Amino acid sequence: MTQATQSQQRGILLSEAALRQVKFLRDKQGTDFCLRVGVRQGGCSGMSYMMDFEDASKITPEDEVFDYDGFQIVSDRKSLLYLYGLMLDYNDAMIGGGFQFTNPNASQTCGCGKSFGV
Repeated sequence: MTQATQSQQRGILLSEAALRQVKFLRDKQGTDFCLRVGVRQGGCSGMSYMMDFEDASKITPEDEVFDYDGFQIVSDRKSLLYLYGLMLDYNDAMIGGGFQFTNPNASQTCGCGKSFGV
């Protein structure tokens, strides 16, 4: 049985703004959660992004773990096939703000930016 990998090479990239925002949101919850990022079937373009906090005890040997100065981003390997190289950014603009995904693997994206196709 292998352990979840701790990688210095990051398959999911975070901008400084996104890292600040996820740390802020995590700290508001008062628990030391990690951020799970993945994909699922659905959305306008065929696949949609999913992102949520979860307890680090739920990390499995099938997960890849990326460390950002003590903050962990976790993705299952199947999702990582579609997400490798993803840049997660955050913008606090009134219109069009929030988390934004820039996925080099996407051949198409929908207008809302929350789904993609390959």
